[in-house]
Amino acid sequence: MLRGKLTDNVIKRVCCLLLLMIGGAAHAQYQYPFQNPALPTEKRITNLLSLLNIEEKINCLSTNPTVQRLGIKGTGHVEGLHGLSMGVVGNWGGKTPVPTTIFPQSIGMAETWSAELLEKAAGIEAQETRYIFQSEKYHKGGLVVRAPNADLGRDPRWGRTEECYGEDAMFNATLVISYIKGLQGNNPKYWETAALMKHFLANSNENSRDSSNSVFDDRLLHEYYGYTFYKGITQGGSRAYMASYNKVNGIPQAVNPILRKVTIDQWGEDGIICTDGGAYRMLMTAHHYATTPEETAAACIKAGINQFLDNYRAGVKGALDKKLITEAEIDQNLRGVFRVMIKLGQLDPPEMVSYAAIKDGPEPWLNGEHRDFARLITQKSIVLLKNENSFLPLDKNKGGTIAVVGPRSADVLQDWYSGTPPYSVSPLEGIKNKIQGKANIVSTTDNTVAVSMAKAADIVIVCVGNNPSGNLGWKKVDGPTEGREAVDRESISLDSLQEDLVKKLYAVNPHIVMVLVSSFPYAVNWEQEHLPVILHITHCSQELGNALADVIYGDVNPAGRLVQTWPKSLDQLPPMMDYNIRHGRTYMYSKSEPLYPFGYGLSYTSFKYGNLKSASKLSAKDSLSVSIDISNTGTRDGDEVVQLYVKHQKSKVERPIKELKAFKRVTIKTGETQTVQLKFAAADLAYWDIHKNRFVVESEPVQLMVGSSSADIKETKVIDVRN
Repeated sequence: MLRGKLTDNVIKRVCCLLLLMIGGAAHAQYQYPFQNPALPTEKRITNLLSLLNIEEKINCLSTNPTVQRLGIKGTGHVEGLHGLSMGVVGNWGGKTPVPTTIFPQSIGMAETWSAELLEKAAGIEAQETRYIFQSEKYHKGGLVVRAPNADLGRDPRWGRTEECYGEDAMFNATLVISYIKGLQGNNPKYWETAALMKHFLANSNENSRDSSNSVFDDRLLHEYYGYTFYKGITQGGSRAYMASYNKVNGIPQAVNPILRKVTIDQWGEDGIICTDGGAYRMLMTAHHYATTPEETAAACIKAGINQFLDNYRAGVKGALDKKLITEAEIDQNLRGVFRVMIKLGQLDPPEMVSYAAIKDGPEPWLNGEHRDFARLITQKSIVLLKNENSFLPLDKNKGGTIAVVGPRSADVLQDWYSGTPPYSVSPLEGIKNKIQGKANIVSTTDNTVAVSMAKAADIVIVCVGNNPSGNLGWKKVDGPTEGREAVDRESISLDSLQEDLVKKLYAVNPHIVMVLVSSFPYAVNWEQEHLPVILHITHCSQELGNALADVIYGDVNPAGRLVQTWPKSLDQLPPMMDYNIRHGRTYMYSKSEPLYPFGYGLSYTSFKYGNLKSASKLSAKDSLSVSIDISNTGTRDGDEVVQLYVKHQKSKVERPIKELKAFKRVTIKTGETQTVQLKFAAADLAYWDIHKNRFVVESEPVQLMVGSSSADIKETKVIDVRN
């Protein structure tokens, strides 16, 4: 027995010695422990920080934590809301712009109502980002992508509406999660790129954004404005976000305790938290929150900021010298930066990082798959707003004369955060490609000539809408209906020249297809009353014209759906700076009849709903599966977007009139019936209890409402929810 124990001890010691020898050999190939991928992440970061001097630590608070002395390879930021921005607009490509695949604007991609399509688009963007960053030919950019925009489009006057996914928190969160997953990839160890969400928090006004104050309660923080970021972190896996310029409840976001108390302590954010561009300076010049650079820097560091988009170095150094902050506090913040660098594989041997191989071969934006997908997602984004007497689709073999006119007919405009596509197809070019000489096409962007052309044409296709990048320089727009970063819209009508053009065209030829190429909702009341057809498509896609022609001529049956309520007038909206959405804002609380409701969109076919089924009871810890039969009763195959809303019938607190809880886009052939499954968790019915400081599921009856938009409910059922 003793001999057996001695033998066991000897074996254990030999094994330990062998492990130490192997470990020592592994360590020997690295100059510093932080370079060893086999070590736990936190140990690597601890070693790395111990080797940095204070100047290097301060430099690492920039957007690129490279330290050449130690061979630390950091990476900077790039923009990429709907394709990587390395082009001319916005000067994101600098002196050597590089083309990239460009999709529809974010709000256009959202109008597909397809999380799968957004994840695929983000995956293409991630591949092109890696390629440009790593290839010998380009070797520029970065791997931290400032996308998606997780803000909510609560008001159509917001100048950056184009960047978000709409007005509904649950819907937006679903797409935010998908875009993050597409950017970061599916490798269990490394990210392809790091998704940095913008802009935390409640940043949906541009005018005076550098000093404005967004006021709302804790319920709206957790249920609405913060919900998309919460889901982006906890379900999407993002570990990076940008703090917004504005105040929230009186405190500027760059120094707001919410950053640490909520996102870090409650949600688990442990990566990059950066300021917006110039926000550090604005704390002194616009918010007047602090009076000196040192006080300002200290407040940012204490709040959790670990990357500055500003000239911050002297302020941070001064804050250290004056003992307003400690080196240990900087170290703690920098841990988040290096966690992201390690996830990107920047501190590991390239042969270990599968994404490091994306650098050879032909440029991916020339890939036919990328081109085809850009066309597909653009097709899926187009919303048919009106189609009187089945005016569309047109017959491409019919002949005759087609007049393609209007200020948005002859080009594809890019917005401030666009890249430059390798090519682009305008509406005119797309229609020419589709017709291929089977009809006579005349075109102009001159309003006077357009009217004379329309008189002699069989069909008029007029393209109107906003200019997303503007012609007048930063912080300037072409008129009150226009908006962009730093400028909110003053009007939601078409500008007078375009409205006048449409009316004159109609007067001489009522056979009009109006294509609204826009980043925002428009109150096109006259057009809705008089014109036979209205289509909505957003800017920027390199395949805009081809996709549009595919829909106009029936090769694609449109099924895009609106992601914002389109009001009839500004009178239906609360004041711009009222952030309490319960005061009649969005489809959830508005009691006014809109021009077009949230979730609205038409098809060339028709669908019938029936046989709604689900369990009659739902406990707080369970999920509910809802099924409904959808039949295509029309003459064309088509997509339907099935939407599930709920209404709380006996809640203790004010709840929305209705709110979206699940949706699915499905393709159904003519004459076919599909049983569509929708699912949501009881936790999705919870409200934020301000006394318990957590989400609470109530015991109450809840009405399920399934339909084709928020205003077109086909089937209902009441279930009993039990806590």
